[in-house]
Amino acid sequence: MSLHGAATWALRGLDPEDAHGWAIRGLKLGLGPVGGRDDPILATTLAGLALPNPVGLAPGFDKDAEVFGPMLRAGFGFVECGTVTPLPQAGNPRPRLFRLSEDRAVINRMGFNNRGLEAFAGRLARRGSGVVGANIGANKDSEDRIGDYVTGLTRLWGLASYFTINISSPNTPGLRALQTKAALEELLGRLAEAAAGLPPAGKVPMFLKVAPDLEDGEVETIVETCVAQGLSGIMVSNTTVSRPALRSRFAGETGGLSGAPLTALSTQVLRAFAQANAGRLALVGVGGVASGADAYAKIRAGASAVQLYSALVFEGPGLVARIKRELAARLRADGFASVSAAVGAN
Repeated sequence: MSLHGAATWALRGLDPEDAHGWAIRGLKLGLGPVGGRDDPILATTLAGLALPNPVGLAPGFDKDAEVFGPMLRAGFGFVECGTVTPLPQAGNPRPRLFRLSEDRAVINRMGFNNRGLEAFAGRLARRGSGVVGANIGANKDSEDRIGDYVTGLTRLWGLASYFTINISSPNTPGLRALQTKAALEELLGRLAEAAAGLPPAGKVPMFLKVAPDLEDGEVETIVETCVAQGLSGIMVSNTTVSRPALRSRFAGETGGLSGAPLTALSTQVLRAFAQANAGRLALVGVGGVASGADAYAKIRAGASAVQLYSALVFEGPGLVARIKRELAARLRADGFASVSAAVGAN
């Protein structure tokens, strides 16, 4: 067992949230893995952003923009930090993070716990090379949630490589209502207006992060609204409030479910977005990615890139190197010369 594998095994003996805290401390001390040079076949672009590989770190791991550098060095093609809200907030009471080992899954009801926008911006201002995105949200008790997103965008403009508008967390009451047509039009309209006045005007990609728990017709409405408001892409998807058959004793906990049980659902929703999208927006496949096969399936379903987080709980940061090797092998085996050539191949 490698050093990082042993550390991952040891951390699984701790409370999940405590384990995450120790992982962040270790990475800040320089104890993370260092990835090698990426296979050239994996180089690709996402909404105009040049990526050395299409495997990204999903938000939630680096909530406060503390370890994006070590995670880029570990081999991720891009890192998304957050979710960050304008004001610091403690989130929901503990326990709020549950490791479902039998199901290779996680349930969380964190509630956008973070240290706030100013601390986040200060760290992001010191970043070097590499693609680092900012996932922005609204404070739980905000009287103007749309205003919170505008505040996050304007404060971090020029610091983040791209922005993700998170309106799909199930752990902030009422947040998913922003996915409805009228609310989404107002939100994206105000963000587009704000971006247009910032230099360089509107040139930083913006993505919308959606839930996998959508009703009939909502996929098409979201796509058309995003296109109309000039967004760059959609992150598909956040955690689910649905509960497939689970074996863990924590299966009944409330919150968003991620990990292996989300793989099929998130990929199914991704296909629906790809069909409605018809190539107009960049799509990122998120949910249950734990292998090169998972990443490849999402790319063939229409994703230009993928993100993962929950699988790290069980595999550790060395997982990204294996996923990239497996993905490169599958691309070559099927005769693709690049990631972009395989996007939407199904």
